[in-house]
Amino acid sequence: MIFGIGTDVCDVRRIRATLERHGDRFARRVLSDAELAVWRRRGARWPERGLRYLATRFSAKEAFSKAVGLGMRMPMTWRLCEIANLPSGQPVIVLHGALKDWFEAQGLRAHVTVTDETDYAASFVVVERKMTQ
Repeated sequence: MIFGIGTDVCDVRRIRATLERHGDRFARRVLSDAELAVWRRRGARWPERGLRYLATRFSAKEAFSKAVGLGMRMPMTWRLCEIANLPSGQPVIVLHGALKDWFEAQGLRAHVTVTDETDYAASFVVVERKMTQ
């Protein structure tokens, strides 16, 4: 059963401006430790790719927070929600700490997709309640 659907469209130019204004501090606030390492590797090789990575993660976390109906309030925090990739490249949501505990207690499962174009990053999250037998 569908629990919630969240969407977000993020202007990559705004993420760029925020990053220029606040530097790594912004990325450290939004990204988990694992995401931060990926962002640094991608940004070192190709700064634009690193920027888009940050924008898609920001967007996906916003969409997830909407899908679960919490917004950005406890137990939802930027760093407790990680957008990882399977070996195939498929994005997946990996939760940590209190957010993971709350999500599992609700019996929920999430599906995420992200995309980025020149000026925008978009994401869609569908959260469903696992059916008990």
